[in-house]
Amino acid sequence: MKGYLQRIGRSLMLPVAVLPAAAILMGIGYWIDPTGWGAGSPIAAFLIKAGGSIIDNIPILFAVGVALGMAKEKDGSAALSGLVAFLVVTTLLKTETVAMLQGIDAAKVDPAFAKIGNAFVGILSGIVASMMYNRFSHVKLPDALAFFSGKRLVPIMTAVSMLVVSLVLFFVWPWIFTGLVSFGEAIAKLGALGAGLYGFFNRLLIPTGLHHALNSVFWFDVAGINDIGNFWSGKGTLGITGRYQAGFFPIMMFGLPAAGLAMYHTAKTKKKKQVASLMLAAGFASFFTGVTEPIEFAFMFLAPMLYLVHAILTGISLMIAAAFHWTAGFGFSAGLVDFILSSRLPLAHQPYMLLVQGLVFAVIYYFLFRFIIVKFNLATPGREEDDEETVEASISGDGRFAALAAQIYEGLGGDANVTSVDNCVTRLRIEVKDMNAVDQKKIKATGVPGIKVVGPNSIQVIVGTNVQFVADEVEKIRRK
Repeated sequence: MKGYLQRIGRSLMLPVAVLPAAAILMGIGYWIDPTGWGAGSPIAAFLIKAGGSIIDNIPILFAVGVALGMAKEKDGSAALSGLVAFLVVTTLLKTETVAMLQGIDAAKVDPAFAKIGNAFVGILSGIVASMMYNRFSHVKLPDALAFFSGKRLVPIMTAVSMLVVSLVLFFVWPWIFTGLVSFGEAIAKLGALGAGLYGFFNRLLIPTGLHHALNSVFWFDVAGINDIGNFWSGKGTLGITGRYQAGFFPIMMFGLPAAGLAMYHTAKTKKKKQVASLMLAAGFASFFTGVTEPIEFAFMFLAPMLYLVHAILTGISLMIAAAFHWTAGFGFSAGLVDFILSSRLPLAHQPYMLLVQGLVFAVIYYFLFRFIIVKFNLATPGREEDDEETVEASISGDGRFAALAAQIYEGLGGDANVTSVDNCVTRLRIEVKDMNAVDQKKIKATGVPGIKVVGPNSIQVIVGTNVQFVADEVEKIRRK
């Protein structure tokens, strides 16, 4: 089950990666006209509405992205089926249709059906579509129906399946929606403390990949909070909307890079050069783009105590920002790019204070991490026991990705052991026949931030933001 949920989380990264485009368009638009949604400038209005076209259709993006990501083969018919699934369920369960089916006035329909086109239903549509693709994409029908065989059959079966799903949701969706809203409201009623609890559990779930499920409740329109959508569209309360985003900026822009500096300063002298290259790249990625996995996975499993401290500090950061009503938002993650783009949005409230908070958290992260590492002699990067094997950490040059991929693939056991290779934003996700045939020492010798065994046959290699290029080279090796 955990592996299945992780696949859903990985599939969501494709549509989530589209959000920076919305952030750039809307951010520039609001930069031109920060007092409204572009009413005073046609150019601003054009940019803001263009960005809104992405934000407002996140559920559709989720349906397509999950269908594509969960399918055994990354085929266009799977993505099309995801769209078909979403259109079927949202059309059958929209307020007007439900009113007709129930024989009542539209004003008396349960308000839950007005929210049927949300991220939750988008994800559900994608899952159903992927299941239909995996089951029917290679089915051969009798000659008389041969035209509808194989991949053409997938959207048809998806539509039929969604009739059943829609019937079930017709009865249970009001209960599901009420439960989600109650959960969101329970956290929201806690105010700043609720924001802190969200931040804490957000980081704790990163290793499992299940943080996406938690994020969807607060960031998107699953439980009526929709913190990202409302913040960027200006539909919210100043100082309140954005509270589930703002506290991440001090952590990602300042706290984690400072933690990287602490790990560099506590590394063994002969390994400082290797650690410096890793932490410099990972720290810059965290500061500039808000991609934190390269630096978090560098100590997540080597020093779990530090990761728990990191989760607590993240919760405290969100609580402080929410308590003082300092808000900023992001379309992708809490890095410098999104901070600049969001700082002039109508609902951005004293965002510069997040920078001040970030400087304070940088000091806290640095000295607290350094103290704990030394006090408890934690095996953070550069402090591991010396290996007999020579560490080849500086793979560089034009062919560095090919060389890195070749060494990783060899360490995984090559064609004889590797059954599938996929990747998300920062990680290679590999299925192998025999985990005992994997040479983790050889993989670590490449200088990758970390390795995680997530199941008897599943292993992840944390590469960083260049993972796509390494994955492409691995695929070239597999095709030879």
